[in-house]
Amino acid sequence: MEIRFQHSPEETARMGTKDLRKHFLIENLLRPDEITLVYSHYDRMIIGGAQPVSKALTLPKEEELKAEYFLQRRELGIINVGGEGIVEADGNTYSMAKQDCVYLGKGTKSVTFKSKSADQPALFYLLSAPAHQTYPPAHYTKEQASPTNTGDKLTANERTIYKYIHEQGIQSAQLVMGLTILAPGSVWNTMPAHTHTRRMEAYFYFDLNSDQRVMHFMGEPSESRHLVVSTNQALISPPWSIHSGCGTSNYAFIWGMAGENYTYTDMDPVPLSQLQ
Repeated sequence: MEIRFQHSPEETARMGTKDLRKHFLIENLLRPDEITLVYSHYDRMIIGGAQPVSKALTLPKEEELKAEYFLQRRELGIINVGGEGIVEADGNTYSMAKQDCVYLGKGTKSVTFKSKSADQPALFYLLSAPAHQTYPPAHYTKEQASPTNTGDKLTANERTIYKYIHEQGIQSAQLVMGLTILAPGSVWNTMPAHTHTRRMEAYFYFDLNSDQRVMHFMGEPSESRHLVVSTNQALISPPWSIHSGCGTSNYAFIWGMAGENYTYTDMDPVPLSQLQ
């Protein structure tokens, strides 16, 4: 498991492209027959990917956690962005179609990931946050996830937001998680931008053609930076940073948050006139 420490706004403002990518971009999150994990010291979120192809993959006991098993003091959100897959957790089996979500609460001892077909393997995106209360496991399809249509073709940001783990959906200790799908012809997400210093956020871009890219914007509103992102790559977004993107074609992305505030709508808007 890779460990990434926090960086202040002042440090980040002085970073060039190489350092920005090193500290905030996760490039190789999905690897055949591997589980990849990155531990961020922003709210101690763990961002991960599991791609079972020829064998089942089991969530490991990580030495860095100093725990008897991975979810002894943590909760986990899982969204499948690939072919049909299966998640097995403490004797329960969840069959997951593309864009299904499974939540597993604190105390879940064994988690295994499988694909139904090696030709079309499942691609599991994982987010884990510390938990101090146990909530029951849950499985949501995309249709259950409170779809909300927003944006406009005139501003190239027509999109549908699906909320899985949140106050009115799957219950959790602090994890919030969902996904956004942009309509054909729309390329902008989360603009005008916002910050929320009560919690960090992680973005995972997917369903983007291999020859296309997303320009992800981060940094303080007065010191914005950008990262060029390919499909199936993730970004760590500090609490003080904006998080927005514009693609060379339409795409989808998973958003997930952890921190002090559990309220999805708690945001500090940044007017376009203030971005620099």
